[in-house]
Amino acid sequence: MAEQQVFPTKGNLIAMKRSLALALLGYDLLDRKRNILIRELMTLVDKAAELRSTIEDTYKQAYSALQLANISLGVITPYAECVPIENGIGLTSKSVMGVELPRITFEPQELDINYGFLNTTAQLDEAYIAFDKVKRTTVTLAEVENSIYRLSVAIRKTQRRANALQNIIIPRSKATVKYIADSLEEKEREEFSRLKVIKAIKIKKSKH
Repeated sequence: MAEQQVFPTKGNLIAMKRSLALALLGYDLLDRKRNILIRELMTLVDKAAELRSTIEDTYKQAYSALQLANISLGVITPYAECVPIENGIGLTSKSVMGVELPRITFEPQELDINYGFLNTTAQLDEAYIAFDKVKRTTVTLAEVENSIYRLSVAIRKTQRRANALQNIIIPRSKATVKYIADSLEEKEREEFSRLKVIKAIKIKKSKH
């Protein structure tokens, strides 16, 4: 057995007990971390489900409006090119038990019509407003889904480490501690028996 490779001394027993205590503490911390990450994940999963439902309806409305705009105006590419590029998106992060989760800051530009009204229709305006709503919802969903992915990866890693401690390291350490303790107790019994024999011999000699 692997644990019998450790020489049974009091020093090694103390060291192994210390290692076992650290392994048990490590498992407890990993278990707590896993539970906190799972709670965070479940909250985000619920939020993502709600957002996906919302964004599906939002995209439907936007593409329906776009289709009507194309019907009324033909190809609307020239008007789309008038829409300014969005530059109000920034990226920060927050840490949850050492896991960096993205935080997207979004300061959208004021919704302003950048094309003329003379040759356009209300359908184009509706498509423009609908896709602005799509943009806002997509930013939020991107943050949530990226956080879900990172949490899922972290939970799997934490679970693997916890399993290694629970199923391999802790049982092995316990077995080693038991082996050393049993060996030391056996040595103490042998030493006690030896001393009793010596004492008996001395008493016997003193009587002669």
